[in-house]
Amino acid sequence: MTFANVGHLGTAHGRRDELVAILTRRSDRLAEAGCLLYEVGVSDDKPDAVFVVELWESAEAHRASLTLPEVQASIAAARPLLSGDFGGFRFDVVGSPLRD
Repeated sequence: MTFANVGHLGTAHGRRDELVAILTRRSDRLAEAGCLLYEVGVSDDKPDAVFVVELWESAEAHRASLTLPEVQASIAAARPLLSGDFGGFRFDVVGSPLRD
């Protein structure tokens, strides 16, 4: 079952674009690990936040991806940019009007 992880990451003031650069680095390993979609966004209404929408083949695939060396490196690089303001939600996708 497809697994969705949607969230926001608060950044230290003025560090948003640095976090976006880390999160949008090309990674073929994510697709190999079962990532179907990984979209990063920003909003003028929240200048110190980054929004992420992820779709995975399964919750297990998402969990396993967190152990990949390149994911661990991205987490380590991102950590100093974060403010500690996090939020979001996870769910199992049950359907879509865009596909059978």
